[in-house]
Amino acid sequence: MHTLFKTSFTKNKFFAIALAVLSTITCHAQTTIKTTDTKLASVDYKRLANIDTLVNGYINRNWVKGVVTIIVKDGQVVQYKGYGYADAAAKKPMENNDIFRIASQTKAIVSAGVLVLYDQGKLSLGDPVSKYIPEFGHETVLDKFNAADTTYTTVPAKRDITIKDLLTHTSGIDYALIGNDTMRAIYGKENIKSGLGVVDADLLTTIKKLGKLPLAFQPGTQWRYGLNIDVLGCLIEVISGMNLEDFLRKNILELLGMNDTWFNLPAEKASRLTAVYTEDSLNQITLWPKGKMEIDPDYPKITKHYFSGGAGLSSTAYDYAVFLQMIMNGGTYNGKTILSKRITQMMLHPQFPLGDNSMGLGFGITSDKGSADGSRNEGSFSWGGFFGTTYWADPKENLVCLIMTQQTPNSHGELSQQFEQLVYASLK
Repeated sequence: MHTLFKTSFTKNKFFAIALAVLSTITCHAQTTIKTTDTKLASVDYKRLANIDTLVNGYINRNWVKGVVTIIVKDGQVVQYKGYGYADAAAKKPMENNDIFRIASQTKAIVSAGVLVLYDQGKLSLGDPVSKYIPEFGHETVLDKFNAADTTYTTVPAKRDITIKDLLTHTSGIDYALIGNDTMRAIYGKENIKSGLGVVDADLLTTIKKLGKLPLAFQPGTQWRYGLNIDVLGCLIEVISGMNLEDFLRKNILELLGMNDTWFNLPAEKASRLTAVYTEDSLNQITLWPKGKMEIDPDYPKITKHYFSGGAGLSSTAYDYAVFLQMIMNGGTYNGKTILSKRITQMMLHPQFPLGDNSMGLGFGITSDKGSADGSRNEGSFSWGGFFGTTYWADPKENLVCLIMTQQTPNSHGELSQQFEQLVYASLK
């Protein structure tokens, strides 16, 4: 999902997806997730049990140490399980409410946070970022780069980047750590980090510095994964006068009862944080070492004041399922309104082509073409996280699913795709 594929979307296709989203949001407006022993007539539970066989097979082959899955159909939890180990060395079994580093799954929550401010009339999607952070004024675009000494030339940007550009990853801002080689070199020279595991930096100072660096392309002309949502997190702090963690807790997390979702994980919850793994040169699973990629695996437990809007949260499968159900409901959940129905529709409206699918305001959106080649229905919205967490929500099926691991890279990452296929195979 990090690579731009050239494709074209007709206005009719965009309209069709938007209409599908509008109708399904209206249907699900009152759905609240519940847990009950009552079985749904729309689920084949015998087929659903194939998920146990699949995941346990991966664990028994030592292809993954631990997994949590959750499936919510029509507002009812039909599967919510922990498999394997939360900490294999300690032989600590994985519980379904264990806490994961969700990395880029932070993005959708922070995107929703920006749209809370939109609903409050405090910003518009077309606002230039420079309106709030002047260092983003008079931007330049990279022209030529000399890899030998990291010098470069630029041309003027044809326009300022906007809040919508950030939400859709079309600003021209790239990623440190995982981005384009050239832009990584430029960011590295200025000590710009990916945000993942950062503890001691000052967010506003960092984002101001980023604003003075060249863009990878003219704003609005391409899609490229980047530090866009970290900039949005900084905008939330500037506009609201609150730090990002406090803003999200007040306006989203507490209202939804997402009490296990944190930048700074409380000490009483720290024992539920799962171990994180990587692979060595022989593809053998090992614990993530403290200095790998400059990420301390204990970062959720380290008190920090740098809140990465693109990568910093830790959470549970259930908490995140509640957030997704709220979006699918049209911005409300359990009697609480987080976002207006209209802005939620805009979040799920195709905004920019992304391979066979498209990008919304904070989510990847499945298109008609994408649905022809995969299980998800048109209008489904999804993303994932660096350490091996994946989610999607399918409004047509009123379905919310997550599969969560803590391992990157993973030579057997096809597990999430196979899980998805078995989910849909179990629906009547």
